[in-house]
Amino acid sequence: MNRIPRVVVAKVGLDGHDRGAKVVARALRDAGFEVIYTGLRRSPEEVVEIALQEDADVIAVSILSGAHMTLIPRILNLLKERNAEDILVIAGGTIPEDDAVQLKQMGVRGVYPPGTLIEEFINDLRRMLGLSTPVGGAPNPV
Repeated sequence: MNRIPRVVVAKVGLDGHDRGAKVVARALRDAGFEVIYTGLRRSPEEVVEIALQEDADVIAVSILSGAHMTLIPRILNLLKERNAEDILVIAGGTIPEDDAVQLKQMGVRGVYPPGTLIEEFINDLRRMLGLSTPVGGAPNPV
């Protein structure tokens, strides 16, 4: 990758809790990623449009509402329809393990439940993007 990776941190559906998403967004910024935060209550269509407009590398969906098996597959389908399957989709929140397995089978690259260490998440994301060193070459301050 020849530029700083761009991550869209998205809150989809009627989920009104965004503290975790903001923590993740801040940690990603601190680790050298460019972050676009969508704000609350975005539709899958809005999230995909934002990702395309921002030339994002990753969509990180934060979801606590229980609608993950509807909203995340919709994002994946929209990316496919727009020939943008190169945008990685990851998810965090209250997602049961069985659902996480299904989401991964659908194409979600990683699912991160509450309690996941932020360093683990960021290192996974770096690996997914083929980055061997911290973004920007700086040590990870998280």
